[in-house]
Amino acid sequence: MADLLMPPPATAAAAPVKRGFAMGRRGFLLLGLGLVWVAPMFWQPLFLLGMFAWDALVLVAWLVDLARLRRGLHLTVQRRFQGPLALWQPSAVEIVLANRGSMAYWARVADAVPATLCQEPSEQTIVVPGAGESSVRYSVLPQRRGDVVFGSMHLRLQSAAGIAELWVEAPARAPARGYPNLQDRESQALYLTRSRMIEQQRRLAQQRGLGREFESLREFQEGDEWRDICWTATARRGKLVTRHYQTERSQSVWLVVDCGRLMRARDGNLSKLDYAVNTALAAAQLALHSGDRVGLLAYGRKVRTRLLPNHGAQQLRLLIEQLAQVQEETSEADHLRTAALLMRMQTRRSLIIWLTDFPETARTPDVVEAVSQLARRHLVMFAVIGQADLRSISSQPPASQDVAGLYRFTAAAETEHRRVVTMARLREQGVLPYEVEAAHLTPTVLNSYLEIKDRDRL
Repeated sequence: MADLLMPPPATAAAAPVKRGFAMGRRGFLLLGLGLVWVAPMFWQPLFLLGMFAWDALVLVAWLVDLARLRRGLHLTVQRRFQGPLALWQPSAVEIVLANRGSMAYWARVADAVPATLCQEPSEQTIVVPGAGESSVRYSVLPQRRGDVVFGSMHLRLQSAAGIAELWVEAPARAPARGYPNLQDRESQALYLTRSRMIEQQRRLAQQRGLGREFESLREFQEGDEWRDICWTATARRGKLVTRHYQTERSQSVWLVVDCGRLMRARDGNLSKLDYAVNTALAAAQLALHSGDRVGLLAYGRKVRTRLLPNHGAQQLRLLIEQLAQVQEETSEADHLRTAALLMRMQTRRSLIIWLTDFPETARTPDVVEAVSQLARRHLVMFAVIGQADLRSISSQPPASQDVAGLYRFTAAAETEHRRVVTMARLREQGVLPYEVEAAHLTPTVLNSYLEIKDRDRL
């Protein structure tokens, strides 16, 4: 999967830049040696002519070296990515210089890296042999998800003489995409192992008659429901035949991600939306591994991303691509509209994992009303990213003389109480509500999903 997410390599031939030349490191050294004629000039002015002659000789050597650099330029530059660009995960980029000419180069390479991947310009020094190739690597650290574009690569070339310097450009522009935090297998091993154990227990139990997924046909017995009779099989056999059902092994799981303004709040290097996207991806990997169908609905003022439930590696690839492009909005999200759309798209009971936050208002937030509507038909896991600073203020009463601190404590305690009451009301309606800090969002959601699977809550 990681290989499929890597940006493709970009290759371009190096070409001289207009008026792109300078004096090389040895050229400056030779010009500096011409200053030795300055001291004798105080006794004999004719030495001034010697200094001019020396400078003219250096200039001729510079022109000859520059002409050789231009004539011998047969350089191809390629940018290769060593892994996918994942949020706040270091990734290596390799620059390969292939020289088809006979002249060796000493080069300084500067790659045009997007600002969201590297805060400082990346400049590398490399020696390219004649009729050979050399490579150099540098590291990038993606700080945002989404599409970016690598620009051209600029090189400063010098020959072995080092008198002249030629500036060239390789237009190796290439698009790339920053993905969510792609957790490795080791970090998910515990959840995947537990998922396999749950699936094995369910196969051994063979829970017939508890679900509505067809399992087998058998002769009608006392206690069977009349609606389960298979009349076509009854007509063929001449006796009553009933259908037997089992608990559904493959269910639909919807990941609903709020992209509204409240998700712009940051907790360290990541925004709340970044945490929600990372959690959604981890939950999708676990659900697909468990055999469920996974869909995605990311919304703000309008629905931004819609992916119908499906299973398999291709679905995981689509989910990663869609989650990479989810961005925060400055406006309030339309939760009720999203809930109505989801009710129309998903008529059969399913698990909905809703990742969001709600404002601190006296009235019932729209997202709570939306979840209440969905809970009439679906099993909803309502995960709210809590405010760590709010909890710290409400847990530490201020001194009686601190009037401003007392106001803050009262406001924080009232807000905490309102959230607790809201969560309790949702729990009475059959919703699974959680309010956790951003860092604990992923393990809370994954453990809750496994508990639902273990207890066959769907």
